[in-house]
Amino acid sequence: MSLKKAYILVILVLLIDQISKIYIKTNFVHDESIRVMGLDWFRIHFIENEGMAWGAKIPSWLGGKLTLTLFRIAAVGAIGWWLYDSVKKHLSPYLIVSIALILAGAFGNIIDSVFYGVIFDHSNGQLATLFADDPYGRLFHGKVVDMFYFPLWRGNLPSWLPIWGGQEFSFFNAIFNVADAAISVGVGILIVFNKRAFAKPEPAVQENITTGA
Repeated sequence: MSLKKAYILVILVLLIDQISKIYIKTNFVHDESIRVMGLDWFRIHFIENEGMAWGAKIPSWLGGKLTLTLFRIAAVGAIGWWLYDSVKKHLSPYLIVSIALILAGAFGNIIDSVFYGVIFDHSNGQLATLFADDPYGRLFHGKVVDMFYFPLWRGNLPSWLPIWGGQEFSFFNAIFNVADAAISVGVGILIVFNKRAFAKPEPAVQENITTGA
């Protein structure tokens, strides 16, 4: 797979991610939810994530939000180099596609973290304005927009279960965005197609790499 095709995949995922986020941000108020095609298990539910996965946050004594954003930027740089190096070494298309998806997803959420705080106003009880005169935050302190919600099952767990028996439970309870989905698919490819993704190049290709042909 060529570097050009890998970059096209990254750009395509980024465009879909950012267009969907901007649409949600400017057409939904925070915590607003609608059913898609009347389905109770498929909803658009607008929330904003200030921290890491599952709502975790970096303590203020470690730099808080700024530390998280800078870490994400460093990670994207490393993943970008991994993608470039994998293409130049003619490694498996499974590996290259997965890295491109992970890169696009990480980059998509970085855009939110870096810029959204200075180009949008808040979404609490109002529709946000793009390029607002009174933005809600600062550079590097933006919130990540999430919207896809699939509560496939909700009910009480069987009473015979230890610890959680009888408690209310919802599956699948995470709310995510296109960038998150791209990262998950990329990681999924690496897990499911592990042997193909990390297969060594064919001898002829390896020889060309070594000789520079």
